[in-house]
Amino acid sequence: MTRRLNLNIGINTTGYLMQAWPYRTGSRHDIYDPDYYRRLTELAHKGVFDAVFFSDHPALITDPRARPFHTLDPLILLAALAAQVPDIGLVLTASSTYNSPYNLARRTQTLDIISGGRLIINVVSSFLPNVAANFGKEPLPPRPERYARATEFLDVAKKLWASWDPRREGEVPEDRFWDASSAQPIDHDGAFFHIKGPLNVPRGPQGHPVLAQAGASEGGIDLAARHGEIIYCNILSRGAGQAFGKKVKDRAVSFGRDPAEIRIVPGLVPIVGETREEALRKHELFSGAGSEDGLLKRFVAENGLDPDTFDPDAPLDPQRFVPDPNRIMAVGMGMGLVDLLTHETLTARQAVRRTEGAHRLILGTPEEVADQIIDLWEDGTVDGYTVQPPRAPDDIAEFVETVIPILQDRGVYPRRYEEATIRDRYGLPYPN
Repeated sequence: MTRRLNLNIGINTTGYLMQAWPYRTGSRHDIYDPDYYRRLTELAHKGVFDAVFFSDHPALITDPRARPFHTLDPLILLAALAAQVPDIGLVLTASSTYNSPYNLARRTQTLDIISGGRLIINVVSSFLPNVAANFGKEPLPPRPERYARATEFLDVAKKLWASWDPRREGEVPEDRFWDASSAQPIDHDGAFFHIKGPLNVPRGPQGHPVLAQAGASEGGIDLAARHGEIIYCNILSRGAGQAFGKKVKDRAVSFGRDPAEIRIVPGLVPIVGETREEALRKHELFSGAGSEDGLLKRFVAENGLDPDTFDPDAPLDPQRFVPDPNRIMAVGMGMGLVDLLTHETLTARQAVRRTEGAHRLILGTPEEVADQIIDLWEDGTVDGYTVQPPRAPDDIAEFVETVIPILQDRGVYPRRYEEATIRDRYGLPYPN
């Protein structure tokens, strides 16, 4: 294969959809059981997924009707999984708002070395006040400041990851343990960070861990264009995906980067049934809406529409759904529906079957799901997907057993792990 589909899979707690937990197998105690995540990772390994993806939110959701979506620290959990499950990549989400570059660079370079080059870091800018409240009395910084900090954070991390490079060693005399000149200070003096360096962990097997970025606001696109290698986003249609990819890659060129260094790997929520009708009923159940009317009622409530004048079969105006650029919640995730409606004329009845949890929803038999996965990959709109199963472990097992074999039979997905590092698996260049 000269080009192949890349697939990561999310394995947070009970699955991606917040209301699907009553319909999963397992115990409520799974979410803080390390052995549970090992079993999920082994399932993903059976499906030859490129990586397991952990989002993170360092604050407990205390609504007893909801489920905590993030519990165990993902960096420590991924270190355990790296030791227990071979081959599969590990996606760590880490906040640039509430971490220091030196500590994170040290820990992640260590994990990349331990895992043999299997680490991806999804660097995010924290946007929720309840997270800020766990790190001091200062309020959440404004969005422009958070993204400026994130950009400098990654500038510093890259310098640190490269600061001790054994390849720079000359001949080491017998009376010396090492060539200290192989480690060089970075002497960074910026707006947010003042760090001398060098890092006390040497260059890793990938040069540095692969960098993922999740965000589609202007600040997020700037960060992706400067530093992102794998872009996690919400692409709901071909037109929207092509426009987003062009925007990110054009921005990368303006920053002096080669756009060939970027992979677009958006979120995907698959719901598989023996028939399409069964998949539709599963969607209604797992979403918590209960029926198509329930999906439409939720659409009205979430978007502040007037239920008395709402017509579910009237074409939707994309401008009606543009999120407030100053809202607390992530702006980029709210743009997915706008972008979809900009490129396709849809009614609400159609739109509620195209997106779930802000990501692209695909419904149908295993063959139909495979067709839809291949569709946007085949023409280069996307390079792959981060699969977000509604329920864990049930929908992971079903996807591995029914959809993965079809992708393999069609020659777009591997039957075994062949490349050792994530960079090789994604065809990404190694940093100098």
